[in-house]
Amino acid sequence: MGLYDRDFHAWAHEQAALARSRSGNALDWDNVAEELEGLGKQQQSELESRYRVLVMHLLRWLFQPQGRGTSWEATIKVQRKSIARHLRKNPSLKATDQEAFLDCYDDARLGASQETGLAFDLFPEDPPFTREQARDPDFWPEAS
Repeated sequence: MGLYDRDFHAWAHEQAALARSRSGNALDWDNVAEELEGLGKQQQSELESRYRVLVMHLLRWLFQPQGRGTSWEATIKVQRKSIARHLRKNPSLKATDQEAFLDCYDDARLGASQETGLAFDLFPEDPPFTREQARDPDFWPEAS
C-alpha cells in the first residue's frame, strides 16, 4: 500500500515538493492526474452548493415573507458575492453556470420546504426567477 492510500495529506505534500523540484520521474502521475480532476470537480460542486443556498433563501424570502429578517438577507448577499468571486477565480465555470443554477433548484425547493414547513408542491417546478435575477444585488423576489 503506497503513501497515497496510507496518508493522503503526506502524499499531496510529497507530490507538490517533487513537482516543484521538477522531479517528474518520481511523481505518482496516475494519482496526481486523478486528484487534479477531483479538484476541478470540487470547484463545480462549490458553485452548485452556493447556488443551492442562495436559491433556497430566495424561495424562503418569496414564499414566507413573515420570516424575512437580517439573517436571511445576509445569507442572500453573502452567497451572491461568493458566487461572483468563485466565478471570477474560476472563469471556465461560466460555461456551466446556468446548468449549475438549474441543477440545484430541486434541492433548494426541498430545503426551502423543510426549513419553512411549507408543502414542497407550493414551490414551483421551475424557478420563479432567473439566474441573473438571483445573482442581482438589487433583486428581492416578491409575490405577485
